[in-house]
Amino acid sequence: MQTDIPNEPTPDLDPGLCHDRGRELQLQGRPAEAAAWYRAALAQAPERPESWANLGLIFLAQGQPAEAMACEREALRHDPLRVDAHNNLGIAAHAMNVLAEAENHFRGALRLDPGHANATLNLGVIRHSLGSAAEAETLYRRARELGADPARANNNLAMCLAEQERLDEAEAACRAALAAEPGFPEAEVNLAMLLLMRGRLREAWPYYEARWRVPPLAGLPARSTAPRWTGAEDLNEKKILVEAEQGFGDTLQFCRYAACLAERGAHVTMAVPEPLARIAATVPGVHAVVTDGGSLPPHDFQCPAMSLPLAFSTSVETIPAPVPYISARPEETAGWRERLRAAGAGRKLRVGLVWAGGRRPEQPQAAAIDRRRSLALTSFAPLAEAGECAFVSLQAGPPEKQADTAPFPLLRFTEDLVDFAATAALVEALDLVIAADTAVAHLAGALGKPVWVLSRFDACWRWLRGRDDTPWYPTMRLFRQTEPGEWDSVVRRVAAALARAARTIG
Repeated sequence: MQTDIPNEPTPDLDPGLCHDRGRELQLQGRPAEAAAWYRAALAQAPERPESWANLGLIFLAQGQPAEAMACEREALRHDPLRVDAHNNLGIAAHAMNVLAEAENHFRGALRLDPGHANATLNLGVIRHSLGSAAEAETLYRRARELGADPARANNNLAMCLAEQERLDEAEAACRAALAAEPGFPEAEVNLAMLLLMRGRLREAWPYYEARWRVPPLAGLPARSTAPRWTGAEDLNEKKILVEAEQGFGDTLQFCRYAACLAERGAHVTMAVPEPLARIAATVPGVHAVVTDGGSLPPHDFQCPAMSLPLAFSTSVETIPAPVPYISARPEETAGWRERLRAAGAGRKLRVGLVWAGGRRPEQPQAAAIDRRRSLALTSFAPLAEAGECAFVSLQAGPPEKQADTAPFPLLRFTEDLVDFAATAALVEALDLVIAADTAVAHLAGALGKPVWVLSRFDACWRWLRGRDDTPWYPTMRLFRQTEPGEWDSVVRRVAAALARAARTIG
């Protein structure tokens, strides 16, 4: 007969009972209550490794990896052979984007238990993040055989196969994940990405709505309580709020839909980060712009920017692409033209360069993509042989420091590029932009400027497959990697094309 357990832990309760109650609450999805019981157990028996390990899991679930790591280390101090603590330490290190340490912990768990399914799966995640897709694939398949969660194992396998451009297999793995767990949000988002890559846009957009159930978007507080506009509601003389989401490039790509909303009679307000405020105000159809943290004007509907393609049932054939759909201020562009002439670039082909994307260390998967899409500036050295070119840095963030040792003369105006409107004015004064897959590539495309994008092997979904142009930006040309991580041949092709373009200047 079970002894009655109080609703709250008390100092006189047996630590084993406290631990068991904590575990029960943890399994019920009540982490805060579970943590209180684990702490009660540890207050009386601080040597209990299982309570430390489970408390660490709660910190992990609450997005506190540093606290989780401290708990798991304490568990291992009392029991160095505790496999789950090694595995949990790896998860915490991965969440902090300390990949080498995470790998060591997962390998430590597997030395103790070679058949540990979750450690096998997690090691696959690390090897995948570090660029070893083939090894990760083997680990994911092994984890699946060992009994790892089939939804997670198949979803991870799908991502790995997609990175290798094995899209049929990737789609099958994604659908297997969803068969194992219908509605699994990570698999729905990844299936959306796969369908978008393959040009099946209308099929993809509904799955893409699952992004709101996946970090980093999951749990974000809603700024607006207005009803979502789905495409069916009458917008004539209605006010709609379009909210930016995700990266700057995403907002630059999808703000084009403001014109489509205005054609339906809507009064459009764009809510964007401060660096995009001035440029967003130039988009046709935008009546007002508010920035993050600013008070929202009255509105009848709201729609996230990247849900507008769903609302408009966008297909490859119906992508709205009337460029330019943003504009620079003429007086600012005139000022840049004069500065470029003064710097000796007046009679040369003026080429803007961007070689690296933004770093997102708080998002391990995004950080891995950033590493794959970025180059070192030294990789652009062959461009110096193209002829009469004046190169201008459009690079932002820490990678801009590489311009200190540029392999060719490089004009730098970094301190003046205070927002995207300032950058747009400089881009308008150039003849061409050559960029890694970054927000500046979207900016140039939206301006209708010739832009050449160096695209990684597992190209972003928006560039589709099997083509060197894109229906999103008519003036964009894609230079794709033919094998993962190999930029030399891409740069050589860009240099040859640049030499041909430079010969037209004179």
